[in-house]
Amino acid sequence: MTTPVDPFAAALDDDVDGSVVTDGSGAIDVLRRGLAVSPELRDGIRFTVLMALCAAAGRIVVPVLIQQILDRGVTGEGGFQPAFVLGACAVATVVVVGVALLFRATYLRLVTASELLLKNLRVKAFTHIHALSLADHTEARRGALTARVTSDIETLARFAQWGAIAWIVNTIVVVGVLAVMAVYSWQLALVTIVALAPLLPLMRYFQRRQLRAYDDVRTRVGDTLTAISETVMGAPVVRAYGLQPRVRRRLDETIGAQYRAETRAARYVTLLFPMSDVFGGLALAAVLGIGAWWGPGWGLDAGSLVACLFLVNLALLPIAELGEILDQTQTAVAGWRKVLDVLDLPVEVVEPDPGVQLPAGAVGVVARDVGFAYRGGAPVLVDVDVDIPPGTNVAVVGETGSGKTTFAKLLCRLADPTSGVLELDGIDLRTVGPASRRHAVRMVPQDGFLFEGTVTDNIVMGRDGAVRSDAEDAVTALGLARWVDGLSDGLDTEVGERGANLSVGERQLVALCRAQLADPGLLILDEATSAVDPETEQALAVALARLAAGRTTVSVAHRLSTAQAADLVLVFDAGRIVEQGSHDALVAAGGRYAALYESWLGNTRADGTADFSG
Repeated sequence: MTTPVDPFAAALDDDVDGSVVTDGSGAIDVLRRGLAVSPELRDGIRFTVLMALCAAAGRIVVPVLIQQILDRGVTGEGGFQPAFVLGACAVATVVVVGVALLFRATYLRLVTASELLLKNLRVKAFTHIHALSLADHTEARRGALTARVTSDIETLARFAQWGAIAWIVNTIVVVGVLAVMAVYSWQLALVTIVALAPLLPLMRYFQRRQLRAYDDVRTRVGDTLTAISETVMGAPVVRAYGLQPRVRRRLDETIGAQYRAETRAARYVTLLFPMSDVFGGLALAAVLGIGAWWGPGWGLDAGSLVACLFLVNLALLPIAELGEILDQTQTAVAGWRKVLDVLDLPVEVVEPDPGVQLPAGAVGVVARDVGFAYRGGAPVLVDVDVDIPPGTNVAVVGETGSGKTTFAKLLCRLADPTSGVLELDGIDLRTVGPASRRHAVRMVPQDGFLFEGTVTDNIVMGRDGAVRSDAEDAVTALGLARWVDGLSDGLDTEVGERGANLSVGERQLVALCRAQLADPGLLILDEATSAVDPETEQALAVALARLAAGRTTVSVAHRLSTAQAADLVLVFDAGRIVEQGSHDALVAAGGRYAALYESWLGNTRADGTADFSG
């Protein structure tokens, strides 16, 4: 079958092209959208800006006080005036201390807001990712997802803590400096503007290219995290098959691509920093030279000239910071855009509120002309029709890519059919309330996925409010007490990350106990194909038989015994159910299932099992 296109992965890993933000207006649009989904930065922003304004104004007051000290306290008509000088110095001290306190208060407020932003945005991104249809997750890379909710969001931290307010403060400082200079000498103010004016088009030029470069950086970070994640998770396979050279080459290529992207982005920063210093120095030299030469003719005295020099020097700090602020802004915009791309993905599986409640007990399943396709991809399921009475034991078989696993996932509403209807007990699955569905339908995945914690922790996840005694009851009901007693710490045994401390079969046993605790009416099983020891295999068989009793069971079958024992076998091929019936009837019919059966018999291992996945 044609591999379906995954728009989710495409959204996560956009390359730098015409679709990305490449200009100032696009960056402003990203910031506007980002603030819309991040109210933490808006709350109290007026008060923060007011504090920043006062702090900026306090900076400008100091050069004015210096001018007053020189003109009135040192070189004035009355000569040296110590009382005036001391008083002006005292006022300057108060202003400097006040400015420092205001900046501290502003920074603390911004740090608090930014940390709240990071927390809530991560939660929002995680929540949205989990709400997406499984169609959006199938091919999406874990590293790219991790980058979206970790490093990409972290790019906002320094911008929210300092960069955002620095734009406001520094702009006010520069404008205020020019305004005060104009009071002293409009000619020197004009000289300063002319000296600094070339920075604006140069900034525009570099800003557009820097943003494209940083967008590429965020994409390469996701690629690197993906490669590292796969290498770490697949370490046993890498070592067992001697894949170290191949994996190392791939890691080198991925990390090298990120290195080159980071280097390209850094080139713009290395240009911006000296550029601001050069133009700042030119402005200071021009004011000093022109002011000293023509200043007396313009009525500019020594104090006013010194004040103008201090004012220009005061403006040089924002100009020197320009490169770093722009660097932070571009990084934040690139990261924010990546996160917003994820949040913009539509949630196709919309939960009803409150929805219809399913009755207790075994659940009947009806599929009517069910079809499914990934957005922009080829159909995975086509016109699937089946009627499964309550309490039926169903085996779903077919070659790899035939659509059997996708059908099982639709029953859990991990995605909705793109055509047709799925009904549980005559109720459209899309109208069933989420709480009722989660209680009535449970899926045990092939790998028996476990979370880090104890065996008890993983079992009680099967039902809200469950406690240790409920876990013990589930173990007893499935006849697994002897197996649990054989664990190092019984139910308190730590399973490790993803259940790494347990074998595949043991993880399946824990997952079955979790399903038993949920007491579903429809049980969906994706059988583990890995070889397990005879004792664990026997425990699995007993637990499965007890778990399936009184319930409708749909098993994606990988074992000969599963298909043989089923009441109904569904044979999938190219997304369609090509045959259905009992095992004996299908073998006798001599069709597709009979051919698979003969092939399976030929591949049957000495222990009597066979791989049905084709």
